[in-house]
Amino acid sequence: MGLRLGILGGTFDPVHYGHLIIAQEAATQLALDAVLFLPAGIQPLKRHQPTSSAAARVAMVEAAIAGNPRFRLSRADVDHPGLSYTVATLDRLRAEWGAAAAFWLIVGEDALANLRAWRDPAGIIARARLAVAPRPAVQVPWDALAAALPGLREGMDRLSPPLVAISSTDLRARCAAGRPIRYQVPPAVEDYIQTHRLYRAEARQ
Repeated sequence: MGLRLGILGGTFDPVHYGHLIIAQEAATQLALDAVLFLPAGIQPLKRHQPTSSAAARVAMVEAAIAGNPRFRLSRADVDHPGLSYTVATLDRLRAEWGAAAAFWLIVGEDALANLRAWRDPAGIIARARLAVAPRPAVQVPWDALAAALPGLREGMDRLSPPLVAISSTDLRARCAAGRPIRYQVPPAVEDYIQTHRLYRAEARQ
């Protein structure tokens, strides 16, 4: 039998405990051999939003997952030239891990609610099961999704992690305002942000 792999993609700008909690819960609840953290390359739906460098985001992920043998960094997305589409990334991962590997694409309910805007959503659910994590105050249009994507409900697993309302957007704003982010990101990530002066107000001028 092939490996059971979770795939957690995102900008990770910065990676935080919310990401790590969901990854750990997915690994435990779905008996995954590993969770692959995929820092995003150029996301089509976020291409006009400024982000930290790929090197910085990769370094923060590496710092965050160090010490957990079930967490691994994947550069399948960030090293891909041009726009990164999830359906194509899944094909690259399939080529890397082999036909016998079983994939779970880990997404929050906010991403699931917007799934119809992704490229080839039917192709995504044909290539991987979805592992869906709840998000506070998110309303998922289940009926519309089910009508547009037959087989969606049968191709997904619901996760039940602790609900932690941490967001990368808020963390960047906190850094810009000089507010603390301790206990919201791993200490090694906080150290990297401080050392490299990420998200400071002067860096945006």
